[in-house]
Amino acid sequence: MIHSALFTDLYELTMGQGFLKKNMNRPSVFDVFFRRHPFSGGFSVFAGLDPLLDAIENFRFSAGDLEWLEKRGLFEKDFLDYLSSFRFSGEIYAMKEGSIVFPDEPLIRVHAPMIEAAIIEGLVLNIINFQSLIATKTARISLASNRGSIMEFGLRRAQGPDGALSASRAAFIGGAKGTSNALAARIWGIPAMGTMAHSWVMSFDNEEEAFSAYADIYPDSSVFLIDTYNTLESGLRAAIAVGKRLAERGKNFGVRLDSGDIQYLSTEVRKALDREGLTKATITVSNELTEEIIESLVQNRAPIDTWGVGTHLVTGGNESSFTGVYKLAERTTASGTTEPTMKLSDNPAKTTNPGVKQVWRLFNEDGSAKADVLTLGSEHIPPGECLRYYHPANDLQSFSFAAAMAEPLLAPVMRNGARVNPAEKLGTIQKRVRSGLSRFDKSYLRILNPHVYKVSLSETLKDLKLAFLGRTDT
Repeated sequence: MIHSALFTDLYELTMGQGFLKKNMNRPSVFDVFFRRHPFSGGFSVFAGLDPLLDAIENFRFSAGDLEWLEKRGLFEKDFLDYLSSFRFSGEIYAMKEGSIVFPDEPLIRVHAPMIEAAIIEGLVLNIINFQSLIATKTARISLASNRGSIMEFGLRRAQGPDGALSASRAAFIGGAKGTSNALAARIWGIPAMGTMAHSWVMSFDNEEEAFSAYADIYPDSSVFLIDTYNTLESGLRAAIAVGKRLAERGKNFGVRLDSGDIQYLSTEVRKALDREGLTKATITVSNELTEEIIESLVQNRAPIDTWGVGTHLVTGGNESSFTGVYKLAERTTASGTTEPTMKLSDNPAKTTNPGVKQVWRLFNEDGSAKADVLTLGSEHIPPGECLRYYHPANDLQSFSFAAAMAEPLLAPVMRNGARVNPAEKLGTIQKRVRSGLSRFDKSYLRILNPHVYKVSLSETLKDLKLAFLGRTDT
């Protein structure tokens, strides 16, 4: 875990010195939100909150950090003295980790003096963006597999050691059953899983000898990799021979396919295992799997029990990053009053929503989610009251709805720089993802061409935004 507060962009420190010199280290509020779903999807999963809070609690400048900064020749003694006792002292509000989230709504709200808020920006986005990307990817893979058994196999392809550990954590949150990464399993309490490598098979004179040796050592957890030489002609035959001996001892086993036509091979393997009375033997597949490939195999009834997913899971595959940003929403003036702020842009998608905000999830009578609504923090949405809500970028689009239930999503998670609650168990967060997804219509969860879920503004927030834009005629 990163503890050095040098884990920030240099300009945050140069700005920080400027805020200090100009007596502008005043209270501020920043929003963390993202602009679009990754993978052209219809939902995202919020992940990384617990490790983020741990990191913020311990974020400090060491003597070595300060010495390095001093040698840069940019920073004066007063600012270095300030940094020597730096610790985050603010408040943080956030959605629960594992929440299903949507573009433009604050996932995290940071209340802190300007320098503190600036220094933690890089840390916040680094942790939240990566883990949310991987948790979202895994949730999509889980849905594509029809809630099948997913093993995260990505250690060797992950983006460095921390990327591997963080990806294992996020993948479990998103729905993976376990990880091949032993250290991640130890740190995060994730089930450790694995089969064998081709090198094991190649170290013996033949496949049956290799499988037999493995079964002798691990009779309760044998999964034989059968594609080292010839999947159906030699690998499968050897697995059946050894599997029968295990079955006589009351033990079950599995086989793994790591190459070739997975649809064809898994079907032929299943037929052969069943013919030999090994109906309980399982089939695991791997090899550059994506949610699209998995969904196709499931739809074509490929007889697969477990999916080993590595590269495309822990790296994000065709999506390199989550589009999370960190933007000022409220500042304190020299007179001590607070005022909302808004970033304007020629690109409407990059124009932010001003002020301190809350996010409400509105539900239908049957408990399904209807829409998310951004309000000012002082607003409340009472259930049963029909209110009008507005498109965040087009005030001519709106809808009216009386929510059977309205749930506020942002709650305090840090006060005075300390966590409000202890870390949650990963299993609890994983269950939150699963139960959260169940409250959305399947049209929002489609792998391809999902329906767009509504994220709207309250009338009060819409009017405030229009005032910033210089429009009061609506």
